[in-house]
Amino acid sequence: MPRWSRAERCWGVLAELRARHGLRLFTLERSCCYEALLLDEERGRLFAGAQNHLLSLALDDISQRDRKIYWPAPVEWREECNWAGKDITAECMNFVKILHPYNRTHLYTCGTGAFHPVCAFVEAGQHAEEPFFKLDPRHTEDGKGKSPYDPRHTAASVLVGEELYSGVATDLMGRDFTIFRSLGRRPSIRTEQHDSRWLNEPKFVAVFWVPESEDPDDDKIYFFFRETAVERQQGLGKTSFARIGQICRNDVGGQRSLVNKWTTFLKARLVCAVPGPDGADTHFDELRDVFLLQTRDKRNPLVYAVFSTSSSVFQGSAICVYTMADIRRAFLGPFAHKEGPNYQWVSYQGRVPYPRPGMCPSKTFGTFGSTKDFPDEVIQFARHHPLMYNPVLPHGQRPLFLQATVPYTFTRIAVDRVTAADGHYDVLFIGTDVGTVLKVVSVPKESWHRMEPLLLEELQVFQCQGTPAARTWELAARTPGSPRTP
Repeated sequence: MPRWSRAERCWGVLAELRARHGLRLFTLERSCCYEALLLDEERGRLFAGAQNHLLSLALDDISQRDRKIYWPAPVEWREECNWAGKDITAECMNFVKILHPYNRTHLYTCGTGAFHPVCAFVEAGQHAEEPFFKLDPRHTEDGKGKSPYDPRHTAASVLVGEELYSGVATDLMGRDFTIFRSLGRRPSIRTEQHDSRWLNEPKFVAVFWVPESEDPDDDKIYFFFRETAVERQQGLGKTSFARIGQICRNDVGGQRSLVNKWTTFLKARLVCAVPGPDGADTHFDELRDVFLLQTRDKRNPLVYAVFSTSSSVFQGSAICVYTMADIRRAFLGPFAHKEGPNYQWVSYQGRVPYPRPGMCPSKTFGTFGSTKDFPDEVIQFARHHPLMYNPVLPHGQRPLFLQATVPYTFTRIAVDRVTAADGHYDVLFIGTDVGTVLKVVSVPKESWHRMEPLLLEELQVFQCQGTPAARTWELAARTPGSPRTP
């Protein structure tokens, strides 16, 4: 029997996938890093952002190369980047990080711009048959607060109306992390700077807009991230916690304090843990991805989150599910409070000012027309108490699905709700760091309030890591009408 190299084995697997499962491949020479993906079913396109390129791919065959935009960083920006000590070939490029639908004809995109963040509008047409895909490099705008400078840094954002809400590092060194609102007609607004109680070395994962009531003034934006925990005891080293943060969409900052800063920002810990004996729970603290599953009630989507462990002793991945009711309960609970540097974090027992910090100015919960009308004591309390004491626990008090002692880590998730005669089922598609996708269905156990995961199949979608081609090909899709695995 001949001994095949790792690369040959991988290409063999890839050829079999193309033959058996109808996968179509897209390759682009001298590019990589397809981080920004936007699925547009109305146009029948998959928009993708990569290194120096924007792509418009046909959903029925993404191997077609009919529409692409070459969007490199200007030569002078690349030279400045190189003079600053960055790698001219690996870092001093334009890595596209942000890609959102802006209106019926245009997209909004941002990239690192060789450590000079830049944004632009892309004409994409209104219908699938329209061949529009254009970007005018002469009409760009500053991308600070929208895209990171460093291609290695993560960013998360959502475009609501004409406003962009971003979680991103806003400086060259990657130390000033912020939750930022830009675009639109209102002034830009951000989190407090240089205060670890607000944000402490965060890595942003996802951002979503969720309506709270019929009144749009109650709408909130939720940020999912992981960060170094400030409530961890000193001397025990750095510990990463998963977080969910909230802000009111109509927040315009304070009048005398927190000017152009969020006044409604709160955050809570997201717990995903397996209960153990004597309270020794096994925690999955490394938040990797979040998927918002819409339900019939747009105010109450389900939150599916991917976690992994940060322990060197135990390696595993888990999927936890959260309800908006549990999330809102945590934000209506006690605030975390620390009296001084040598004190422990405790539940705040004093008087909470009115209106309660974190509430939006609206007719639903009060008579305040703007956050600038909030009393000074509310603003000061919000400045010093952004952290909630109670965490958000998952549905069922434990992970829905977990894997341990396996040679891979969960990285991404998508969920599809399937309606059947006896109810509905949530089908999970879980991506891993070795190119496989797990297909898991959540079925009721004894009752619809207790769900049990059932692993249906594991499919090798991407070729093995570690081969040269892995840097050029990262996209695959099933051809419509191709056979599905049973």
